[in-house]
Amino acid sequence: MKIAIQGIEGSFHDEAVQKLFPNQSLELVMCDSFDGVTESVKKNKADFGVLAIENTIAGSILPNYNLVEAGDFEIIDEVFLNIQMYLMALESESIIDIFEVHSHPVALLQCRDYLRRFPPQFKIIEGKDTASEAKRIRENNLQGVAAIAGKQVAKRFGLKILDSNIQDMKENQTRFVLIGKRGATLSKKTPNKATMKFQLGHEVGTLSKALQIMAANEINLTKIQSLPVTGTPWRYAFFVDVTFEDPDRFYAAVEELQPFVKNFKILGAYAQNRENIPSKLTSVLQDGE
Repeated sequence: MKIAIQGIEGSFHDEAVQKLFPNQSLELVMCDSFDGVTESVKKNKADFGVLAIENTIAGSILPNYNLVEAGDFEIIDEVFLNIQMYLMALESESIIDIFEVHSHPVALLQCRDYLRRFPPQFKIIEGKDTASEAKRIRENNLQGVAAIAGKQVAKRFGLKILDSNIQDMKENQTRFVLIGKRGATLSKKTPNKATMKFQLGHEVGTLSKALQIMAANEINLTKIQSLPVTGTPWRYAFFVDVTFEDPDRFYAAVEELQPFVKNFKILGAYAQNRENIPSKLTSVLQDGE
């Protein structure tokens, strides 16, 4: 089975694949961008793709929501990773030798407070992904240059860790989703989570009515994210995550929602990944809040 990821072996996306498919033989299709991941699935170069969708520090990765929806892909599964960031460089370097740091833009954003401590002439360079930037330092013997990546990357490419756990929040998690073409299935588990997209009608109170319908059907809204509708100023699409116990009541609520929303689409109905859910969220779910 071929899985497309953004980045290379050792990246966080690679780690997410290992969590989603433990002890399975897989071939990674390594892409330079998130667009490349969806294109690989679309053109049958990969069976499925894995995309980071949100982070507890950086927030939602908004373009990836659009990639899933615009490509008519389906979310099949999810996984949460605890993300710890490390500063790494060649074995000969110390932290005082570093004048330039490279990493993926989202990783840099997660370490913003840490990077502000460096002097003004210090350069922060956005790269393709965390692991690729670390690999480039090793292959090109770049002195004075460091990368921000996971601990496993330093081990893989023989780099020295200069500083540990440098992300702004120690409780730092990223949620990844597994996507495939519509109708592709992997799990026989009963779905209890869904991601939906819709726009609101012009009538006053349509969002309130939509939320009331979900509450009446015992559907728990866990996330709502608005994005501008391209080409339509001041109009927004909503991406919503919900959890539920009874799939029949979920689909009944979907039918009730139709008069109050436009361009409605279920981006995926799947089994919630409780095993890798952050501990704080797990306790909330167990309390039924």
